[in-house]
Amino acid sequence: MAPAAPARVVVTAIKQQVTATFKQRDGHTLHVRKATVAEPKLQELYAILGLSPSPGGILKSVI
Repeated sequence: MAPAAPARVVVTAIKQQVTATFKQRDGHTLHVRKATVAEPKLQELYAILGLSPSPGGILKSVI
C-alpha cells in the first residue's frame, strides 16, 4: 500500500503590511508598521490552523 500524500494548503489571499515613516523634530525617524486585517476566508483558515488572524500587532521603532 502506498503512503498517503501529504496535505497541501494553498493560500491565495494576501495580507499586506503598511509602514508609515515620520521625521521628528529632534532629527530621529519614527517608523510604524501594521499588518492589514485578513480577509474572511483567510481568517477561517487561521482559525482552523489555530493561528492569530493579526499576528504582530503594531510595531514602532525610532531611529
